[in-house]
Amino acid sequence: MNNKVSVILPIMNVEQYLHECLDSVTRQTLREMEIICVDDGSTDHSLDIIREYAAKDDRVVVISGPNGGYGKAMNKGLDRATGEYIGIVEPDDYVPLNMFEDLYRIASENKLDIVKADFYRFGRNAAGDMQMHYVALDGTKTRYGELLHPDQDPSLIKFVMNTWAGIYRRDFIEEYHIRHHETPGASFQDNGFFFQTTIHAKTMMIVDKPYYRNRRDNPNSSVNNKEKVYCANIEYDWIRDILMEDREIWERFKNLFYWKKFQNGLFTIDRIGQAFKYEYIQRMSLEYKRALQKKEFSQEPFTALEWKKLTMIIEKPDEYYTVFVANNDRERKLTAELKKTKAELDLIKNSTTYKVGRVIMYIPCGLKRRITGK
Repeated sequence: MNNKVSVILPIMNVEQYLHECLDSVTRQTLREMEIICVDDGSTDHSLDIIREYAAKDDRVVVISGPNGGYGKAMNKGLDRATGEYIGIVEPDDYVPLNMFEDLYRIASENKLDIVKADFYRFGRNAAGDMQMHYVALDGTKTRYGELLHPDQDPSLIKFVMNTWAGIYRRDFIEEYHIRHHETPGASFQDNGFFFQTTIHAKTMMIVDKPYYRNRRDNPNSSVNNKEKVYCANIEYDWIRDILMEDREIWERFKNLFYWKKFQNGLFTIDRIGQAFKYEYIQRMSLEYKRALQKKEFSQEPFTALEWKKLTMIIEKPDEYYTVFVANNDRERKLTAELKKTKAELDLIKNSTTYKVGRVIMYIPCGLKRRITGK
């Protein structure tokens, strides 16, 4: 059987989410698939789980080895893939059953290097209720269904950054030998893959229909690790080196590179622990001051508010920390405490004891005495 899509799952200690993920992939309406599970040295039951699926479904391929980090695991999967297109599913996420059939049809009909679609971010609150947030790849909502040419259109870097909401033509990936940065752990190596695929793809399309479901409540996710301070900076140094290998590519994309790095910097400030934020802003100030002095980027891709923030970071990092970080952290802490209190009240209100007590409070006194004996 010729595989239309190879789906790669980089797996590391996700036993609590893995069944949901693998069920969603193995039950796809597209049958001509291979499912490459790369276990990156899991110490829980993740490897046992993927072996169980492989025993029942010969499309499931198991690769295991010592822990080498997300980038290395993904590269093992890319090296093993045989499908016409390649998809990526993070093992704590899941996908609707028609995702790969729909995306493959669009990609093959339009001879695309890449097709991507909108997606949902999701998590569960303290009561266990799922909350979903729709994410549109294109904030302007003007480029859907259009034949795009990313290698000639730097503005497409402004689409929401992800690597898993679509599929990639494997011959295109191999032509440019696009791979992930093999740094330790799960340290935002998808950013480098995103940049490489964007600067080299000749044809691409985005779809205004949500498929992928991206989990945001996994406490072990890299986005929730407050001590991973400079890992994204290391990734962007690597991306910069790749862009600068070709002077024409660097000149075309350097403005958007610094814009995307700025967005990632703001995200990092929000994500990391309070003890690291002041130091991080100081480093960000020095990096952008140096780049601006070298005229490596201009104001062009930034909005007026973004440029105002960046200018303050460059010229008055202490003031930026006070205005946009220290005060916001206090407000966020208060908001979190209020949300926690509300969640606890909701749990109480949903309890049987509370409901029975409320009923008793509202029934007539005579009937109440017969029920309570008082």
